Amino acid sequence: MPSPIQKESTMAIFDSAALKPGVAKREVFGWAMYDFANSGYTTVVLTAVFNVYFIGVVANGAAWGTLAWTLALSASNLLVLLLMPALGAWADAHAAKRRLLMVATAACVATTAALALTGRGDLWLAVAAMVLSNFFYSVGESLTAAFLPELARHEAMGKVSGWGWSFGYFGGMLSLGLCLAYVLHAQAQGQAATDFVPVTMLITALVYGAAALVTFALLKERARPQRTAAHAKTSAWAALVGSWRQAQPYTDFRRLLLCAVFYQAGIAVVIALAAVYADQAMQFSQSETMALVFVVNIAAAVGAFAFGYGQDRLGHKPALALTLLVWIAMVLIAALTESRAMFWLAATLAGLAMGSSQSGGRAMAGTLIPAARLAEFFGLWTFAVRLAAIIGPITYGLVTWLTHNNHRLAILATGSFFVIGLVLLQRVNMQRGTAAGLRPEKAAG
Repeated sequence: MPSPIQKESTMAIFDSAALKPGVAKREVFGWAMYDFANSGYTTVVLTAVFNVYFIGVVANGAAWGTLAWTLALSASNLLVLLLMPALGAWADAHAAKRRLLMVATAACVATTAALALTGRGDLWLAVAAMVLSNFFYSVGESLTAAFLPELARHEAMGKVSGWGWSFGYFGGMLSLGLCLAYVLHAQAQGQAATDFVPVTMLITALVYGAAALVTFALLKERARPQRTAAHAKTSAWAALVGSWRQAQPYTDFRRLLLCAVFYQAGIAVVIALAAVYADQAMQFSQSETMALVFVVNIAAAVGAFAFGYGQDRLGHKPALALTLLVWIAMVLIAALTESRAMFWLAATLAGLAMGSSQSGGRAMAGTLIPAARLAEFFGLWTFAVRLAAIIGPITYGLVTWLTHNNHRLAILATGSFFVIGLVLLQRVNMQRGTAAGLRPEKAAG
């Protein structure tokens, strides 16, 4: 957790002109610290450590291990698809984003710690803890995104979103760095993965919980209850359909959602299977893979922070298109190279594109969403991202299973998601979509 001196110097980078009237820098710092807090989960659990442990140890290295991992992630994301729209609508109705965020955070910390109980052959325990921890992580991710339009001025949405994403990657690096130091120490002592991987899960949970305390100390709930018929729905499916119908006047927001399904599917593959690809296709050791992911996080932090400023100047749509072109280049290099040096280049490009495209997509969505439905429509955004997180990894898992572990062909298939996303992005009209989002709801719908 940052010291008071570090916090003061860090807040100096925040530009008050980017914030809405009445929003203090310390509150934005608290909001950004949630990205810092939860990024260790994706970095250590999903990307660098537990995925490889699941396939090699929990699944005993079985041929179906990669597909089993993607199916577990998909089951979790299916829960998010079904339940997040209702949760978002409830949070809007009761002005309870902060309260729900606290519950989701505590639950994710607890279930991440539960991953430490898994060992060789503990398939169902690992699957249950994974499904729950990823679900609660996703709920928190959606809720924290819904705070963004309350904090940032409309014209500075990309910049402020970039602050959060860049903080997030530093948080991921902290968790991964602590875990890597412990793993190297444990390996020097002759310990096996069944000894040191559980400890990395506890480290990740501890950093998540401790850093999130800063968020809850500083972040305010600014919303007011929105008790409309749309918010009164209690069924998850009814809430989902209702939210989609309420979004009908916002054509460009809905087009962005479709675009996001495809490009986020590609990103989901990189997050969930980068370490597996490095292990299977490039023959990286576990410590090499962790070091690679560490470098990717550095590139992602730089990309998210710098891109936030560039996005507001270039425009949301051209900036996101640029990141998708970088993703396409990364996939081609990773799939075709046999050189470790070129693979490191591909990984660095992935980091730059990951931070910028995720930050850019969140900010772009924020400019198209009406103020009265932030949590509800960001629930739809989470729906799109989680649908992508089902489609992408399962596609990768199926390709490897059907081609006898041909990971290079699987990563090429992943590239098609970025190409389709780039094509769909051209259908989004930002000027029309922004105007629709700023109109009063009655006038808009």
